[in-house]
Amino acid sequence: MRHLERAVELAAEALRAGDEPFGSVLVGEDGQVLAEDRNRVRTLADRTRHPEFELVRWATAHLTERERAAATVYTSGEHCPMCSAAHGWAGLGRIVYAHSAAQLGEWLAELGVEPSPVRCLAIQDVVPGLPVRGPVPALSERLRELHREFHRQAHGGHAGP
Repeated sequence: MRHLERAVELAAEALRAGDEPFGSVLVGEDGQVLAEDRNRVRTLADRTRHPEFELVRWATAHLTERERAAATVYTSGEHCPMCSAAHGWAGLGRIVYAHSAAQLGEWLAELGVEPSPVRCLAIQDVVPGLPVRGPVPALSERLRELHREFHRQAHGGHAGP
């Protein structure tokens, strides 16, 4: 749970910086944090700067194939298809997420946010057989509020209808 809590802290850090609230932590087989990142899509003006994708980049540069397979990514939100595919291609191990893509879709619809240009898919629809755990209800409401706040700020103080 502490690694998921850290992912949520990173999501809050992203929000404070003006980015969408997503954060991720890469943990080795021994439980040690290897790398972490937060969303930087807005601050770097690059729609691919998701924290999960950044951890894939870090892992492929610093870990052996065996170390990648034994690692776990703890993340605030279920991977998008781009990040799921990168995770699968890099051969990373399991994923533990706090809120699902389906939950995020529901929250954004409630707020009247336009749908993403990329369809949401469950991680296992992109990388079949990958061990995945989530969502974690104890953290979901906190993340829902972070997303509500992001869209309130992005739309001049209004977060939905």
